Amino acid sequence: MKLTDNTILITGGASGIGLALARLLSEKGNHVIVCGRSQDTLDKAKAEVPEIVTRICDVADRDSRQAMVEWLKAEYPKLNVVINNAGIQAQRDFTADPHADTLDQEVAINLTAPIHLIIELMPTLRQQEQGFIINVSSGLAFSPMADVPVYCATKAALHSFTLSLRHQLKSTGVRVVEVAPPIVDTRLGGNTRSGGTAAQMMVTPEAFAIEALAQLEADKDEVLIGISAKTRELGEAMFERMNNRG
Repeated sequence: MKLTDNTILITGGASGIGLALARLLSEKGNHVIVCGRSQDTLDKAKAEVPEIVTRICDVADRDSRQAMVEWLKAEYPKLNVVINNAGIQAQRDFTADPHADTLDQEVAINLTAPIHLIIELMPTLRQQEQGFIINVSSGLAFSPMADVPVYCATKAALHSFTLSLRHQLKSTGVRVVEVAPPIVDTRLGGNTRSGGTAAQMMVTPEAFAIEALAQLEADKDEVLIGISAKTRELGEAMFERMNNRG
């Protein structure tokens, strides 16, 4: 993938790994648009990286998402890269209170929203000489942490969807890439961490972004970083080790 002169949308791009990617991609001469649900967070991101364009949008809300899509078509018709990065993570204990009231939101933001966004932006992407759909899954897509079961399930589903989408689009000008982060030091999960992950080779958003862009530039279809390479290789064979720590 050529890392210059692209027009890029990053969902959930105002903080964490989204903002780290936005900063580096802007520095490389790309036109970067980030969207998010919080205007305050978007304003802070804009102050940190003045080159980015910000847009408030809840990608899980149909009207909000479609309004952004129409705006993108009108204002940024050369959009050629979509990075589906927005995600939320909740701990859920099915022996006590699994917090069912937030279940649909977690599934929507992590899984159905990126699928809808891909559908709605596909005509724009196919108009470009080369388009890219980059889905951010997780190393936990391959071997889950049991205390964040819905998060892991949605990321496993996004991995599966990405494989099928890549196969369907292989004869088109749109490439489909999966990025599977390791444990990154962000506020994902409300600044809490799954019990088995705290010491598992956590990386900074900046280190993640540097390695992710290096692998994208090397034309990898699967960008596996840190411990994600091991969970991809061993899959469920790692489950007991990851979930039974003293």
